[in-house]
Amino acid sequence: MKALTLMSVALLGAGLMTAGPAVDAQTLTKISDGNKVTVSYRESAVPFSYLISPSKAVGFAVDITDAIVDDIKKELKKPYLVVERIPVNAQNRMPKLMDGTYDLECGSTTNTSARGKDVAFAINHFYTGTRLLVQKSSNISNYADLQNKTVASIAGSTNEKVLKKYAEDRRLSLQVVYGKDYAEAVQLVEDGKAAAFAMDDVLLFGLMANSKQSASLAVVGDTLQVEPYACMVRKGDAAFKKLVDRTMTRLMKTGEFAAMYARWFESPIPPNGVNLAMPMSPALRANLKLRSDQPAY
Repeated sequence: MKALTLMSVALLGAGLMTAGPAVDAQTLTKISDGNKVTVSYRESAVPFSYLISPSKAVGFAVDITDAIVDDIKKELKKPYLVVERIPVNAQNRMPKLMDGTYDLECGSTTNTSARGKDVAFAINHFYTGTRLLVQKSSNISNYADLQNKTVASIAGSTNEKVLKKYAEDRRLSLQVVYGKDYAEAVQLVEDGKAAAFAMDDVLLFGLMANSKQSASLAVVGDTLQVEPYACMVRKGDAAFKKLVDRTMTRLMKTGEFAAMYARWFESPIPPNGVNLAMPMSPALRANLKLRSDQPAY
């Protein structure tokens, strides 16, 4: 019995010793074995990832995703790898990645240390901060003007947390209501059901540009914090993160990243040909050389 127990312990130990490489390779192995990579998209995160038809997502982050998928095909020597695309939102993007429903998320997800406990982030590809979308006629110019008003946000977003903390710290009385997605939150402002929508400034500019009421809307308020966006992969999968980081590095070094940026932030974009006219921020320009994956906080 003692010998059998020792043998069992030895076998268990051997299994544990080999578990590391298996976990590291899990996403690439999963993709290779199934001959399919599953990537996510957002339905209304202009200009990062958004629908221009019921089944066609486009955007800056979609272009980054496609570049990563191309490198996955080369890495696995599978040029005809099946690519499945599924929609995610602020509430389910992390759980669905963690449970293996999909393999890669590139969109408008903020890289934070709190999220880093459950997932891993690639090199940061954008920097933004929370501001407010309002009706021009509301006379709201900053956060103090939100006293006793209703503010829309997205449940589970960093913006929700920042807004609530700001209100608590300054004893600002406001009611937070939630849109199921960005488009619905904008609708709350357009319909007068919310005085403002607190969200990343770049998303607000994109949503405003594509709104039928764009002429009556404005983005106002101080930037509460600077946050990096980054592609999200499963935690503990060093091999797959390395591949994604390698793609990001290539794009940034060759100028492809800058060309993608110009296409989506400094040129007319579909579906309405609106130009966001947003030059690359100093923080992002610096990260083309630093290529940091550091979280916001």
